[in-house]
Amino acid sequence: MAIRKIAQMGDPVLRRRAEEVPPAELASAAIQRLIDDMIETMRDADGAGIAAPQVNESLRISVIEVVRNPRYPDFPGIPFTVLVNPLIEPLVGTAPLAERDSIVMYEGCLSVNGIRGRVRRPRKVRVRGLDREGHALDFTWEGVPAAVVQHETDHLDGILFVDRADPRSLTFLREYDRYVPRELRLVDGVELVD
Repeated sequence: MAIRKIAQMGDPVLRRRAEEVPPAELASAAIQRLIDDMIETMRDADGAGIAAPQVNESLRISVIEVVRNPRYPDFPGIPFTVLVNPLIEPLVGTAPLAERDSIVMYEGCLSVNGIRGRVRRPRKVRVRGLDREGHALDFTWEGVPAAVVQHETDHLDGILFVDRADPRSLTFLREYDRYVPRELRLVDGVELVD
């Protein structure tokens, strides 16, 4: 396992639609090593998730986990999950999202260092795909976990959170800490910090 360099906004790999991983290739040493490297890189950076394009591999793989993460000290957690070729289906009404059907939170990104912005996303999603062994996954996430899986899946489609954020909310982390009221930082009663 190795800690990989995280691609930053402006790198073309972050703007391409990633390629699907053929299920027959999942067991290959190269793909398994990539997944291990993604896990180590995400944990080293205290990320809530990471997608393969963020480590310069244009493949549809993401890793998600929040357990005792210093960036999210009050968050109850997201179980360790490897998603290969994920499909996300919102389980809410159609756009524009009604307030009850959406979650609005300040997001950040390991590939957009030091910037936060408010993003509105569907509150509840169905997630389908494969795990790292090629077993089918099909589950529902709601609230912050739903927002995180949507954020990571956006990376696989060449989308960064700044593309979805309210442009007037974009702020550097220092100003976020100084000027964004605490009530705007709360998501489902939990403050997410960086």
